Amino acid sequence: MSAVIQFSEAGRQSGDRPLRIALAGNPNCGKTTVFNAYTGARQHVGNYPGVTVDRKEGPVRHGQENVTLVDLPGTYSLTAYSQEEIVARAELASGNVQAVINVVDASALERNLLLTVQMLEMGLPVVLACNMMDEARKAGIHIDIDRLSHMLGIPVVSTVARNGEGLKEAMSEAVRLAKAGERHVLEVNYGADVNEGIMAMQAIIEREKLLPKYAARWIAVKLMEGDPELRQELRAANATAAQEMEGICRRVADHIRTAHNVSMESHITDARYGFIRGLLRDGVIRQDAGKDRLALSDKLDKVLTNAFFGPLIMLVVLYAVFQITIEIGAYPQGWVEDACGALGELFAGIIPEGDLQSLVVDGIIGGVGGVLSFAPLIVIMFALIAFMEDSGYMARIAYMMDRVFRAFGLHGASVMPYVISGGIAGGCAIPGAMATRTLRSPKEKLATLLTLPYMSCGAKLPVFLLLAAAFFGSQAPTVMVLIMLSGWVFALLVARLLRSTIIRGEATPFVMELPPYRLPTLFSVLMHCWERTWMYVKKAGTVILAISIIIWAGLTYPKLSDEEAAAFDARIEALNAQREALPEGDAARAALEEQVTRLEEEKGAAELAHSFAGRLGKLIEPVTAPAGFEWRTDIALLAGIAAKEAVVSTLGTAYSLGDVDPEDATPLESLLQATPGWSKATALSLMLFVLLYSPCFVSLVVIQREAGGWRWLFFSLFFNTALAYVVAVAAYQIGLVVWN
Repeated sequence: MSAVIQFSEAGRQSGDRPLRIALAGNPNCGKTTVFNAYTGARQHVGNYPGVTVDRKEGPVRHGQENVTLVDLPGTYSLTAYSQEEIVARAELASGNVQAVINVVDASALERNLLLTVQMLEMGLPVVLACNMMDEARKAGIHIDIDRLSHMLGIPVVSTVARNGEGLKEAMSEAVRLAKAGERHVLEVNYGADVNEGIMAMQAIIEREKLLPKYAARWIAVKLMEGDPELRQELRAANATAAQEMEGICRRVADHIRTAHNVSMESHITDARYGFIRGLLRDGVIRQDAGKDRLALSDKLDKVLTNAFFGPLIMLVVLYAVFQITIEIGAYPQGWVEDACGALGELFAGIIPEGDLQSLVVDGIIGGVGGVLSFAPLIVIMFALIAFMEDSGYMARIAYMMDRVFRAFGLHGASVMPYVISGGIAGGCAIPGAMATRTLRSPKEKLATLLTLPYMSCGAKLPVFLLLAAAFFGSQAPTVMVLIMLSGWVFALLVARLLRSTIIRGEATPFVMELPPYRLPTLFSVLMHCWERTWMYVKKAGTVILAISIIIWAGLTYPKLSDEEAAAFDARIEALNAQREALPEGDAARAALEEQVTRLEEEKGAAELAHSFAGRLGKLIEPVTAPAGFEWRTDIALLAGIAAKEAVVSTLGTAYSLGDVDPEDATPLESLLQATPGWSKATALSLMLFVLLYSPCFVSLVVIQREAGGWRWLFFSLFFNTALAYVVAVAAYQIGLVVWN
C-alpha cells in the first residue's frame, strides 16, 4: 500500500531551470552504459564534498525540457554504511532530485528490487528501467512489465542500454513524474509489533514537524533499523523527541530479538525481501524450463569454485595466461626491439657524435624503447584478463580468495581492490585504492590500502617479464606465476600483522555477487584492452620520456675532467696506432683490439661513475650489495619510485651509456646477461624487491588521500621498502647457494 504526499517545486516553471533526475542502481546493472547513452561526452566528473566518491553529472535535452542527469554511485541499499551508500542517500534525500530512473538487471530482479523498495519508502518518484532485457529473454526469463508496474504503482520500462532500446521512454516517464511533483510513499508490512512502533514514531515526527524534507514514515523505519546518520540528525533537531523515539526502538528491537532471535536490521531486510518475493511470484516473472542461465552458472560453479578443484583450476588458468603472453608476445616484442634498434641506428647516423646523439639514441630511444618493447606482451595479457573479467570468472577468483581472507583480518570485499591493483597481473594500485571506498570498516579499508602495492601491477610486469625471460628461459611462466602469488602471500601476511598490531578491530560480514557466466563480446574485450594499453603507452610517452631524459642527464653529467678524458683518449690512440701498424689477421692485432675495447669500456664506466646518478648509486651500493644490486640497479630502483615502468627504461639507459658502440642496438636482456654479477639470484632478488618496495609517487598520493593522513604515506614508503630489502637480501643469498 502507499500514501501520497505533495512535492513542492517552489519557484520552478518549465524552462526556468533544468529538471534534476538521478540515475540509481546496483553495481553491474548497466547503469554506466545508460548514463553514457544519455550524456555522451558532455558528462562532468568531480567529487562529492568531504568524500572521495566520484560525482558524475551530464546535461540531457528531452523534448522541450532540459535535464541534469546525476549518476549516483552503484549501491545495493541505502543503509548509510559505505561512502557510496551515504552519498547516494544524501543526494536522493536532498530535495533537489525530482525523479529517479532506477536501472535494474532484468535477470536478477529479486536482488535489484531491494534498492527500489527503499527508494519508494522514501517517497521518491521512481521509473523502473528493467535493463539487459535481451539477455533475460535469451535465458528464458519473461517479465510482465505492465503487471510489475501495476503492483509497484510506478512506471516500468523494458530497456537494453547497449542499443538504446527503451531509454527514450524511460526518460519521458521520469520527466513526467518530475513535472507532476507527486510522491508515493510505499508502506511495507514489517509485522504487527514493528508496525506499531513505526506508527508511534511517525505520530511524534508529524507532531513535532521533524526533518520535513523526509517522509515521516521513512524516518521512523530508518530509526527502527538503527540508522546512525538519521539518529544524529534527529538528536540535533529535537533531543527530547529523539530520546523518546529511541526508547520505542529499543523496546521493539528487544522484543524482536527475543521472539525471533534476529536483529532488527535483519528483520526489516527480510520483510522487504518477503515483499519483493511475493510481488514477483504474483504473475510478474516466468522462467522457461531448461533455459535457466543461473542453473548453468551453478553447474559450472560446482567445479570452478570447488574447495579442492577450484584453486587448482585457477592456478592452471593463471599459468596459461603467462605462458600465452610470453610465448606469443616474444615475436612482436622482437619486432619492436628491432624497430627501436633501427631507429637508434638511423639517428646515430644523422646526428653528429656528442651529447645530442647520446640524448636521442641512449636517453630517449633506449629508455622509452625499452618500455615500449613490452607493449605487445601487455596487449596480450590485458586481452586475456579482460576476457576473464567479462566472462564472470574473475569474480569467482575473488570468491575463492575470500575463503582465506578472514584468517588474515581482511574483509572479503578486499579481494576486488587487490584484483584491480594487479592481483591477476596487469592492474594498477591507483584504481585499486579507490575501490577500497566500498569497504564499510575504516580499519579493514586501511589494512587493504597499505597492502595493495604488493600486487603485480601492470607497471611492474615489464620488469618481471624482462628478468624472467633473460635468466629463467623455459621456466619463465612458472617464475611469473610464483612472483604474482608471492604478492598475495606478502599482502596477507602484512595485513595480518597490521590487524594484530596498529590496526586492530573486528571483521565485518561479507556478501558478494557472483554474476552469471557470459561469453564476452570481441568489442568489449578490445575496448578494455585498448584502454589499459593506451594508458601504458601514454605513460611511456609522457612520464617515462621525462624520467628517461632526467636519468640520461643524471648519468651523463658532470663529465670527466679534461685531464682524465685526455688520459683515456691518449692510451686508446696509442693502442690504435700500434694496431694499425700490424697486418690484418695478425694475432697481436686481435689482442690490441681487445685491449682497445676494454679501455673504451673502462672510460664509459668511469664516465658513468663520475656522473650525479653514478655517485648516488655508488653511495648506496654498499647497502644494497647484499641483495646483489650494483649501482646502476640502485639508480633504476630510485627512478621506480616515480613510476615503476622507469625501472626498465633506466636500466636500458644506464647500460646503453656503458656500451662502447652507440649504433650497436643490443637488447637490454642480452646486456644484462653479459654483465658480470648478474645471475638468476640477482634477477630473483630484483623481482621481489620491485614487487614489494615503495609504491610509485602517484599511488602514494592516492593512498594518503584515501587513508586520510600523511603518516600512512610515509609508512607505505619506508615500511614497504624495508620489507623489500630484507626479502631481497634473503632471496639473493639463498639463490647463490642454490644456483652456484
